[in-house]
Amino acid sequence: MTKATDIRIVDVQTSVNRTDYRTPMKFGGRVVVDVTLFNVDVTVETSDGKQATGHGSMPVGNAWGWPSQVVDGTQTLEAMIKLGDAVADSLAGSGLMGHAVEIMHELSKGYDELAAEVTSELQLAESMPRLAQLVSASPIDAAVHDAYGKVHNENIYNLLGSEFVNHDLAHYLNSDFDGRFLNEFTLRTPKASMPLYHLVGALDPLTDGDIETRLNDGIPETLGEWINADGLTNLKIKLAGDDLQWDVDRVAAIDRVSAETQSARGCNSWVYSLDFNEKCANVQYLIDFMAKLEEVAPDALGRVQYIEQPTNRDLKSNPENRMHEAAKIKPVVIDESLVDFESLLLAREQGYSGVALKTCKGHGEAMIMGAAAIHYGLFLCVQDLTCIGFSFLHSASLAARIPTIAAIEGNGRQYCPAGNEAWVPQYPGMFEIHDGSVGTSALTGPGIGI
Repeated sequence: MTKATDIRIVDVQTSVNRTDYRTPMKFGGRVVVDVTLFNVDVTVETSDGKQATGHGSMPVGNAWGWPSQVVDGTQTLEAMIKLGDAVADSLAGSGLMGHAVEIMHELSKGYDELAAEVTSELQLAESMPRLAQLVSASPIDAAVHDAYGKVHNENIYNLLGSEFVNHDLAHYLNSDFDGRFLNEFTLRTPKASMPLYHLVGALDPLTDGDIETRLNDGIPETLGEWINADGLTNLKIKLAGDDLQWDVDRVAAIDRVSAETQSARGCNSWVYSLDFNEKCANVQYLIDFMAKLEEVAPDALGRVQYIEQPTNRDLKSNPENRMHEAAKIKPVVIDESLVDFESLLLAREQGYSGVALKTCKGHGEAMIMGAAAIHYGLFLCVQDLTCIGFSFLHSASLAARIPTIAAIEGNGRQYCPAGNEAWVPQYPGMFEIHDGSVGTSALTGPGIGI
């Protein structure tokens, strides 16, 4: 079954570049100080000979995608880059034709084998996790989707119905999705603007007293300064997960600074999300945390919109961590755990009430998981991987096209603003924040929208 709109791959080119962070970011007990971007250009062709080139870019988030205890970060980074190149070579020689979603879904069936070849070549002591594989391949996925839209001179979100796609969603999910396509679960016009979730990392200063030496680089440094400068109303708070008192005190302190700053600027409504990066030993820790926070700072708990990945990402190996009781208090979403439809269904069975979508797991994969989450009534959010430049715009374009997404995370402007500089003149509303939101209405061009 083929369509006249199907594409084939003509050429794939990859490159990497590294940028230092402005300040370190701590999450899940790890500190990150720089970013390596994996960049991809894919040229495609239609059956009638039209060609176009699409672009993709994504941080190689090895500290997040492959937090190994036996392989050091230098090796995991090298392995993920090598896998990205191997996937690119595989795509170039695949001979695959179809819609971008179909091409990348078929290609993804070979990731395990390619990853095994990479880890064998590098003589690594463990296999590459599926999450790391998805991150490595994600800029290629983005570039294929971008090229598909550009060769048809249309935004990719306008090319998701049965007139373009050869298979319905049941092909990727289950019979619940017979006869249903991605256009049912996405918007033809992006949301005009979306609140921006600002990250408060574990090392980030809240007040002047937390700063030993100021950077004085013209960019805000304390939480209060950030709120005032960008008009922030959404804060994502990184927590320890293994120090209950510290976690409670941290949220309470952030709430005090927020309340003082927001009151002074005349704002009476703001919200938080909490991210434990799977460091909680069990669900009881999370329940105890919420109970203690309600005692110490009830307003702070009331402002929490959702809680992200409190316990270990391996849901199969930790079935005791059922979230039903915690999710009665606040939505609890998986992030690192979400690598396929099976993991989404398992999370739902174990009491999780939502999922976090990320373009770093693949553009097509994110749309398909978003459709599944909407169908099953799950809470949805979109988060980034300290995405900068094109990768942040890509993440925002996804958030702006999924109807139930309320906000977009974007912390590249905090930790790696140098990576955004080239994009600011073209998309000032996406990178220069004044009212706490990003201007996603600008993301309407052909391809991914950029």
